[in-house]
Amino acid sequence: MVKDGFPINTISGIVSLPSFENVLPDAYYVDGMIFAVASAPEIPMPEQWMPWLIQSSDSHLVDKDVDKLADTLMNGLRAHLDFMRQEKSPMPNELIVAIEVRGATRPSKELESWLNGLLHVHKQLEPVWQNAWNHWEKHLEKSKANKKDCDSKEPEEKEPAEARLSRCLKLFSTLANIELALSYRNDKQAAQLESNINMLVKQLPSVLADYTKLSGELAGALPNQFETFNKVT
Repeated sequence: MVKDGFPINTISGIVSLPSFENVLPDAYYVDGMIFAVASAPEIPMPEQWMPWLIQSSDSHLVDKDVDKLADTLMNGLRAHLDFMRQEKSPMPNELIVAIEVRGATRPSKELESWLNGLLHVHKQLEPVWQNAWNHWEKHLEKSKANKKDCDSKEPEEKEPAEARLSRCLKLFSTLANIELALSYRNDKQAAQLESNINMLVKQLPSVLADYTKLSGELAGALPNQFETFNKVT
């Protein structure tokens, strides 16, 4: 359990060491990656996701460094899982404050790095999300059929899961590269985005919470979830 601070504090001291300087991204990027691993409907095994962090194939790490890094990354994963169980935001407070850059409001470079780490892993895990999605849709169809048999009332309308995931990823992508997001918009749309950046940054904790909640809902439809979770943790 992380008693003090945020999950990033679990990994920042190690990943910032000179021996890892040219091997790993910065601590914010790494922490965003670990968050995305922890948030997956099925958590991949360490031997699958840890190599995603290595930036250079020319890196020469001794066994002692590899073991230290692996232990640190697993501790970071446990820290994120612990925060999720407690429904706490994993983002340090300084990340959810927009900054002034040449007279314009912008997300901080640290926040951009964290979100790019998250998006990098989400892309790697798209097949995992798709598999969970397929099981969830079958489960949903079965549930609707059962409800029709038992109750003639129409089910309560909720925001579709596809829309929730799309909304989450759209916000992550926008704030991960705000200049690119602005370049895709016309003048009026860009001005509107500019005026809303501070609000969007502040919305991140709740959107991250919905991202993990949606993952949990999808995971609930997967077979053997209890066994898989125990094996991973």
